[in-house]
Amino acid sequence: MEEMRNNSPFIPQRADPYVYRHTDGSYYFTASVPAYDRIVLRHADSLAGLANAPEKTVWMKHESGEMSRHIWAPELHWLDGKWFLYFAAGEQDDMWKIRPFVLECTGQDPMTDAWVERGKMQRSDDDIYSFEAFSLDATVFENKGERYFVWAEKVSVGIQISNLYIAKMASPTKLATAQVLLTTPDYPWERREIWVNEGPAVIKKNGRIFLTYSASATGECYCMGMLSIGEEEDLLDPRAWKKEKQPVLKSSEEAGLYGPGHNSFTTLEDGTDVCVYHARPYAQIEGDPLYDPNRHTMLMKVEWDKAGNPVFDYQNNLK
Repeated sequence: MEEMRNNSPFIPQRADPYVYRHTDGSYYFTASVPAYDRIVLRHADSLAGLANAPEKTVWMKHESGEMSRHIWAPELHWLDGKWFLYFAAGEQDDMWKIRPFVLECTGQDPMTDAWVERGKMQRSDDDIYSFEAFSLDATVFENKGERYFVWAEKVSVGIQISNLYIAKMASPTKLATAQVLLTTPDYPWERREIWVNEGPAVIKKNGRIFLTYSASATGECYCMGMLSIGEEEDLLDPRAWKKEKQPVLKSSEEAGLYGPGHNSFTTLEDGTDVCVYHARPYAQIEGDPLYDPNRHTMLMKVEWDKAGNPVFDYQNNLK
C-alpha cells in the first residue's frame, strides 16, 4: 500500500471501522453501516483487498425488544478457538437504551458459518453497576496471560457523562472483575457539545500499551485522545495510566478530513502498524451528525517517535 495525497476513503460510508488480522495472515473488516440495522463482514488475503472484498451481512437487528435499534461499532475477535462479535444495540421502543451484546460463530468460518446470540455481556458477580446505563464500544485485548474488556458507559446518575471503564474477563461473555474507571472527559477538547470518552482501541509496542479513544460529539469536534501504561504495571490501577493532555488526531482543514475517531489497529503484511479510523470530508453537517452517512473508513501508517510513542499524521494516510 502507498501513501496518498488526496485522502480518499479506503471504504466509503463505514464508521467505527474494525480490522482484524487473523493467525493465517488474512484480514477481516467490520463497521457500523449508515442504517444501523445489521452487522457486516469482509474478508481478504491482504489489507488492500478489503476495499473491494464482497461484504456479507452476518446478522440483522430484531424487529422489537433488545437489539432492535442502533446496531453500532461491531468488533470481531478470535478467542479460545472461536469467533465472537461484540457490538452495541438499543431497543425499538427505547432507542437510547444502548447495551453491549455478544454473538458467537458456530463454526470456524465467520463469513459462512451461522452466528448465535449470546445475549448481553455479563458483568462480574460482585459488580452491580456495569451495563446498567448507556454502554457501548467494547474492545478486547490480552496482556500477560490476562484478557481485558474496555468499554464506554455513561454514569447512571446525575449528568450523563460517557467514561471509559476496564475489567478483566472471565470468559468471552462474562467479566471477572468489577469495573474500574479508566478515564473521564477532563479537558475542554473532550467536552465539546457533549462530554464523551468512547471508542477505545489498543496497540502495543516496546513493552508499553497504548489505548486510543474518541472524545466530544460526533461532528467536526470529534477527535482522538490516548492513554498509555507499561505492560508490567497493574492495568486495573487507573493511576498507573498516563493520559495525554492534547488530542493525538483531530480535524484538519489542510487534509480535508473532519471528526476523525473510533479507530482500530492492524498491521500491513510486512508488519507496519496501521491505524484504521473514520472521518468525514467536510465540516458542516445538516441535522444530527449521528445520521450523516459520510463517515468513511480511512487508513494511516503509524509512525513511532524517539520516545517510543505512536505518531498519527495525515501525511501517512494510505491507499
